[in-house]
Amino acid sequence: MPSNTPTNFHHPYQPYDVQFQFMRAAYEVLEKGSGQVGILESPTGTGKSLSLICATLTWLRIHKRSRYEASFEATSAGMAGEPEWMVEAALRRKREELGREWEERERVLEGVRLREREREREAAAARGRERGAKRARVDDGGRGAKEVDEEREFLIGDWEGGGGEEEGSGALSKETRELMEKVGLGGGGKRREEGDGEVEDEIKIYYTSRTHSQLTQFISELRRPTFPPSLPEELISSSAKDGEKPTTETVKQLPLSSRQKLCINPSVSRLGSLSAINDRCTQLQQSKSKEKCPFMPNTENLKQTHEFRDAALATIPDIEDLHRVGKELQVCPYYASRTVIPGAEVITLPYPLLLQKSARDALGIKLEGNVVIIDEAHNIMDAVANVYAAEIRLSELRRARQILGVYVKRFGKKLKGENRVMVAQVGKVVESLIECLNGQLGAKGDQGILDPNTVLKARGADQINLYQLIKYIQESKLAYKVESYVSYTEEEHEPSTSAAANTARSTPVLHILVSFLTALTNLSAEGRIFHEKLSATPPDIKLSYLLLSPTHAFSSIASTARAVILAGGTMSPFDDYKMHLFPTLPTNKITTLSCGHVIPSSNLFAWTLASTKPIPLGSTSPLDPFEFSFQHRKDPAMIRQLGLVLLNVCSVVPDGVVVFFPSYGYLDEVVDAWQTQDAATAATQPTLWDRLAAKKAIFRETKGGVSEDILQQYSQAILSPPPPAPSTSEQQQPPKRKPNGAVLLSVVGGKLSEGINFSDRLGRCVVVVGLPYPNIHSPDWKARLEYIESTALSRLLDDGAGAGPGPAETQKARAQAKQAARDFYENACMRAVNQSIGRAIRHRGDYAAVVLVDRRFAAERIRGKLPGWIMAGMAESADRKGLQGLMGGLSLFFKGKKGGPP
Repeated sequence: MPSNTPTNFHHPYQPYDVQFQFMRAAYEVLEKGSGQVGILESPTGTGKSLSLICATLTWLRIHKRSRYEASFEATSAGMAGEPEWMVEAALRRKREELGREWEERERVLEGVRLREREREREAAAARGRERGAKRARVDDGGRGAKEVDEEREFLIGDWEGGGGEEEGSGALSKETRELMEKVGLGGGGKRREEGDGEVEDEIKIYYTSRTHSQLTQFISELRRPTFPPSLPEELISSSAKDGEKPTTETVKQLPLSSRQKLCINPSVSRLGSLSAINDRCTQLQQSKSKEKCPFMPNTENLKQTHEFRDAALATIPDIEDLHRVGKELQVCPYYASRTVIPGAEVITLPYPLLLQKSARDALGIKLEGNVVIIDEAHNIMDAVANVYAAEIRLSELRRARQILGVYVKRFGKKLKGENRVMVAQVGKVVESLIECLNGQLGAKGDQGILDPNTVLKARGADQINLYQLIKYIQESKLAYKVESYVSYTEEEHEPSTSAAANTARSTPVLHILVSFLTALTNLSAEGRIFHEKLSATPPDIKLSYLLLSPTHAFSSIASTARAVILAGGTMSPFDDYKMHLFPTLPTNKITTLSCGHVIPSSNLFAWTLASTKPIPLGSTSPLDPFEFSFQHRKDPAMIRQLGLVLLNVCSVVPDGVVVFFPSYGYLDEVVDAWQTQDAATAATQPTLWDRLAAKKAIFRETKGGVSEDILQQYSQAILSPPPPAPSTSEQQQPPKRKPNGAVLLSVVGGKLSEGINFSDRLGRCVVVVGLPYPNIHSPDWKARLEYIESTALSRLLDDGAGAGPGPAETQKARAQAKQAARDFYENACMRAVNQSIGRAIRHRGDYAAVVLVDRRFAAERIRGKLPGWIMAGMAESADRKGLQGLMGGLSLFFKGKKGGPP
């Protein structure tokens, strides 16, 4: 451990050894300096989020104090040759000034905190009563009223092509940027108004996770620890009241989100879809807009905007808190949040806002020199692909053609110059896509890859400048105006029909079109376009854009941030992150760590079941092996043997057993087989399904089903108290044995395999059936693996020395490239397995068994991709001992545990 790594990370509890290990690793990544990457794995249940908070905030406060001290040294060096008394006087003035600024800021924020607590008390005392002055009301434009000025409301304004600053879908309008700069609310690295004492280039920690609930949970954890002030102790004055110096400083945190979560204007927020809210919001800011949003920060509500800023910095708020404060102060939380960014130390935001450069620019996020933490990072490559993915259906394109026709019929003659040309180009693109999909609808095959050059070939649409067209649609608000006008006319004629149609379409079709066209402008080498026929009446077909590699899209983050930490409960195997997110980064800049679990070793039982029969001495292969590969998984004998294994496991394991299958389709096949009566034993034995149901209540995840309902029923079957003992008269008949606990049949990669905890009694055993490899014959996986192989080959050949590689070197490079693709494919499978395994043990006192049913789990290559804590708990030579060995091991494991074998 480097000498400058602290021993106190201000953890609110006594940390476990693995938590110390994790915190030290995270701290050292940040301390090493620019361009560092940490890939850190700590099993769920080990306090990973709190460890991240303690490590990074401890580093940040130490780093801030060191910067103050460095500034004093620079002042001394700059006054070299001056008399010593002058140098000391200058340093003293500087210390006093910094101390006063810090103390004044903390005094203001403490006052805000006291007012917030008083407001909370008032709200609790007067719950349900309307507080404060009557809220401002915004007219929704009179939709459906006779006096609507259709041309003013829906006609596209003048647009000058080719000029102006390019904006993302969520960017500030030109008018808003000018207004906010006038009142001193701009971002972009400018100093806040005089006396505020915060500078935009203060180093920040950007923390991102997958879901809103995960971010809320992180913010809740952020409120637990306390940290020392960011100012050196000698610069802080003692309190006049008690003579004590403050020893802590509240963390300055800001949650960023979309307008959809933060908008307080009822006429905008009711629109529902993010794209419609964005367009309506920016339209209300434009100079020609009939209505202006009364909540926009401006010179009239500057005081409220500053109050919003101070409340956010004082209280560690979540998104709901920002929305509430904005509503109380009558100022827009989405835009007022920008005033908080300069003073914030930690900024939380969901994946899409961090991963898209246009979204970062719109929010004023600057990554240069700052720290990026990506939590739940096991799916970060998929998240990057999803952010840049897009799809559109033939039915949506037909709807787009229809509404464009309605709009042009009403306003076509009033469109002038550039507007007329650009609207015609939008129509031409729509027609071209319709012709393309109509052709694929009649072609053979349900899915495949399309040449991007053919997608816009019809009607000459391939000659259109897509960049300019996308920019036009966004800046002119064409999509919003067309959708709004058509919705207005439909409400006029058939209100109920229109309401139903608007409910069915969560995202307006012209916004879907813009997203798809934007995807088409990505680097062609990194993406593919797929078509897929959909089972619908009438027939429908879908075009999808898939980003094959996250490398280019992620490079703007990896190359600019001071440090990037990828953290997760199941990050193994690590190789994909290095190869596809940081391919050019030297190995000495990447730190990896796989922590053990906080549980004692006696609380984990891990076993590989290769066959029901033990391997005879002198043999290397099991008899009648379990191998759930695509070629063998339909074997009726193996499916029956699997049922018998599960029947035995449920006889020994108390409470809950969760079984993960490789796919929904295979789960259905297995269940059908278990429910089918064997003709040879029909008269004497019940089905395997009935025998299993007698052991434990059975629950089953279904594709498209509601996972919350299944989980609740499964939990009730395990946690509900047993029925009362029968009376003496009722005991004359032999009592029928009640099921002990429950078994849940689920799917790897399904809703129950990620983000749901099967802690304690809910998950005493996790069984993984087979290796859930993706369908290698599907067009998207074929394209992905071909891309990885070709890029790996190109890189290997480019690394060759001299005038070029010879035949032997080329052949070796091809073999290595094929292996790189196979590794990626296998790693995707094992990440899914590891996620499923991680559902069981959730805290130090928890215990569970993990049974991997497939002989391939015994291969060294596969075992090496399991998390370290699972490998450490794997029974030695388990794959050779068969079902009898498994049952003996399970019995011993649960013997003596609370709630042991039934």
